[in-house]
Amino acid sequence: MANILQFMPELTGFELQYVQSITADYDEAKLLKFANIYRSRRKDPQLILLTTLLGFVVLAGVQRFILGQIGMGILYLFTGGLCLIGTIVDLVNYQDLAFQYNQRMANEVKMYMN
Repeated sequence: MANILQFMPELTGFELQYVQSITADYDEAKLLKFANIYRSRRKDPQLILLTTLLGFVVLAGVQRFILGQIGMGILYLFTGGLCLIGTIVDLVNYQDLAFQYNQRMANEVKMYMN
C-alpha cells in the first residue's frame, strides 16, 4: 500500500489526513495519478495568506476569487473587504479557507478517477 506523503510531501495536518483517508485503497499507480492531478488544482495556504494580506493594501477579496468564491470576491471588492472586518476574519481563518477549497478539489479528483 503506497502512502500519499511519498508523492506529495507538501501536505500537512488535516489536509494530509483527509487525502490519506480518501486514497487509502489506491495502489501506487493510481495514487501517483491522483497526486499529479490534485497538485495542479490545490491551493497552498500561504498563497491564501499572502492574497488576504494584499487585501489590506491594494485590493480586497482577491483571496475569494482565487478560492472560486466569485460572489464573495465581488462583495469584498465593492465593500472594501466588508470594511476590512471580513479581510481580518479571512486572515485569521486562511488555513481553514484553503483546507475547505482543497477538500473540494480532492473530492473532485477522486470522482474524476472513479
